Amino acid sequence: MIDQLKKHLAEVADFSSDNPKEIEAFRIKYLGKKGLLSQFFSEFKNIPTEEKKEFGQTINELKSKATEKVNLLKKAIEQDKPGKNIYNDLTRPSEPLELGARHPISIVKNQIIDIFSRIGFNVSEGPEIEDDWHNFTALNLPKHHPARDMQDTFFIQTNPDVLLRTHTSSVQVRYMENNKPPIRTISPGRVYRNEAISARSHCFFHQVEGLYIDKKVSFADLKQTLQFFTTELFGKSKIRLRPSYFPFTEPSAEVDVYWGLESETDYKMTKGTGWLEIMGCGMVDPNVLDNCGIDSETYTGFAFGMGIDRIALLLHQISDIRLLSENDVRFLEQFKSAL
Repeated sequence: MIDQLKKHLAEVADFSSDNPKEIEAFRIKYLGKKGLLSQFFSEFKNIPTEEKKEFGQTINELKSKATEKVNLLKKAIEQDKPGKNIYNDLTRPSEPLELGARHPISIVKNQIIDIFSRIGFNVSEGPEIEDDWHNFTALNLPKHHPARDMQDTFFIQTNPDVLLRTHTSSVQVRYMENNKPPIRTISPGRVYRNEAISARSHCFFHQVEGLYIDKKVSFADLKQTLQFFTTELFGKSKIRLRPSYFPFTEPSAEVDVYWGLESETDYKMTKGTGWLEIMGCGMVDPNVLDNCGIDSETYTGFAFGMGIDRIALLLHQISDIRLLSENDVRFLEQFKSAL
């Protein structure tokens, strides 16, 4: 029986053909369900014990050689086919390339960074997982301060002093700790708050906060900076500042831009007033400066913060904030032409 197997090994080694039908017949002869290999495997039980090892090795070799021969011959036929020769036709039009698109959040963030970089602001970044000091305490929000309830926070259960940052003001604290005035920086980034997800709010969103600290910085400097920003970004030069409250600034204000009432959409967005709230701002509280190692008797400063998502909704007339995080290609493709 082993001699018979060796005879077939020689036949497999000598077999050659460029005819697909002959190759298929060869495959069926050896590898088919009723082929020779199946018959040899069936005979294995009848082989004397002392010959089983050699018989098994030989039959496995035959199977391997037959399979390899069939694959090599088929591959040779495929390579010899003339084909359409499309890759050698230099006059053939190329396949269209699917161009990517910037995300609307990235578009708006880059616009904001560009505007403030023109008036001397650099960009600072920090960790999204923060400690209590940088996110709250250093910003004039000590333990049990009632204003902490304004920001529903995601705390790390294993350590109550570690949390997902609720604003990028924590980056400003880190920047003030490691840099001396004059300071002029903006801090874009993602922030997290434990809020119900709806068309107008999400549990994570994006902010840009700005900080300017130097000698004799005044509220007039703040207003002029924001005037420049709103004119550059929205093309709207009319703004108003309404008194407000933030623990880390005093005095504090909400900033509205006059959007106008030229269309039905304008009426809906501004609730018929023509004014649209875009950010909060104020003069940095002296306690914050002292907490960060800056002499509040010598230096003053202002800070502001805005939601990138809200501005993206406004500029691109997006009706649902959830679209910004769902990665729907049909939605994202609309921004292909945007830089």
